[in-house]
Amino acid sequence: MTLSRTNIATGLTAILVILLSVFMLEHERAGLQITSYSVGTTPVTQYQLPDATGPVVVIAHGFAGSRQIMQAYSLHLAQAGYRVLAFDFEGHGRNPVPMSGDVTSVDGTTQLLVAETRQVIAAARTLPGASQIALLGHSMATDIIVRASNAEAAAGTPVDAVVAISMFSQAVTASQPKHMLVITGQWESFLRQSALDAVHLVDPKAAEGDLAVAGDVTRRAFVAPRVEHVGVLFSPNAVAAAEDWLDTTFDRHGNRTPGHLGWWIMALLAGIVMGFRPLVAALPKGPKAPEVPLRQFLLATLLPTMAVPLAITPFYHNFMPVLVADYLMLHLALFGILQLMLLGGWRALRGTFPVLAVLALAFWGIVVFGLALDRYAASFWPSAQRLPIIAALCLGTIPFMVADALVTQAGRAAVWRRFAARILLFVSLGIAAVIDPDQLTFVVIVLPVFVLFFLVHGLMGRWIGRRSGALAAGLGLGLCLAWALGVSFPLFAHA
Repeated sequence: MTLSRTNIATGLTAILVILLSVFMLEHERAGLQITSYSVGTTPVTQYQLPDATGPVVVIAHGFAGSRQIMQAYSLHLAQAGYRVLAFDFEGHGRNPVPMSGDVTSVDGTTQLLVAETRQVIAAARTLPGASQIALLGHSMATDIIVRASNAEAAAGTPVDAVVAISMFSQAVTASQPKHMLVITGQWESFLRQSALDAVHLVDPKAAEGDLAVAGDVTRRAFVAPRVEHVGVLFSPNAVAAAEDWLDTTFDRHGNRTPGHLGWWIMALLAGIVMGFRPLVAALPKGPKAPEVPLRQFLLATLLPTMAVPLAITPFYHNFMPVLVADYLMLHLALFGILQLMLLGGWRALRGTFPVLAVLALAFWGIVVFGLALDRYAASFWPSAQRLPIIAALCLGTIPFMVADALVTQAGRAAVWRRFAARILLFVSLGIAAVIDPDQLTFVVIVLPVFVLFFLVHGLMGRWIGRRSGALAAGLGLGLCLAWALGVSFPLFAHA
């Protein structure tokens, strides 16, 4: 099939955007030695300039994060002469050991993660000339590194500095950690107050940006402009503030301006999505998705929203080694099956099986998009333990996404219908969390994964649906969603 000039121009533009983005992202790695190994069972990546002998910075990620998401700090600090050890917590990234213990108790999961962090700190101390150690962590990890710092001080092996990003920790005292910078995003109002509370333990009159000093204890609360909980991980201002704090602590002088990794990552991913558009035009045409009358649309979206959480939640008991993945599988499966029944079942999906379109969407959404994401932003390639979980999730994600493709008429429905269909899924999951908060609170935390999925993969699925039909879009997106959920949430060994 001959491509239109528009598709050719789109493809060429996508290639240029991808090449430029990769060049800029690889520039941040230029000259660094990047090696991966394990400390016990904990995967660690070490970043440093050749023959670097500077202080060691141990970097820890937040909940549902990984080493990759901390690379803006890891790469910049390594380029500044520090030796960086970034690691995956138990249950996260490619760590094969699941989280365990009581997630609601400081003496449970928290202590296990503190012990793991201290093992990495101990490994850092074995590096040649590693007499100076700093800790840097984000979100969940801030409480872990604060407690690890306190434990190291109590053991007579204190760390020299702590950088806590988006911090909330009840372990901060007026004397520990001694030298701590707390970074928050401008749009993290609650956590900004938490940062100030930590500073006020040292100097009650200190404001954001002030250096609080009491004896040998120093604290500062830094606010990164125009970013939130995730954006703060890619903010050049935040990265520069972290380096300045470490340079002051270790009497070093850096002169490298942090790069805009966040923008280049977004450009790369946008280029990959854009590059899929001309490929879709080369696929065989499929049947047009049937129109859904308004009354049928309302019934097919509102009834599952209310009925599914009420039907599943009272009988739910976790049975898979990933937080709430089993519930999501059941919820999505019943939600999708009920919608298919209300929409006329599989009769609405008659036609030739769209093998090529399904494979194209799955390959582009998992392999091409995933390779870029895994290298530059977040873990997307699963450890062996996650593969059966991804397979099980397909039992829920495929019927749900096939039904979603029909509800939204394979992307041809009015914008308000497409928006309402996704919002009502979120409402349904929220109802489940309200009914059983003890087991299902983490369902709410997975909602950003769904939002990003619908914005990125949903767009590619819409192109497929309009070209090759609802079944192609539903099957392809079902595979992609199972993969995204399977690699995103922590492994957890339930007692």
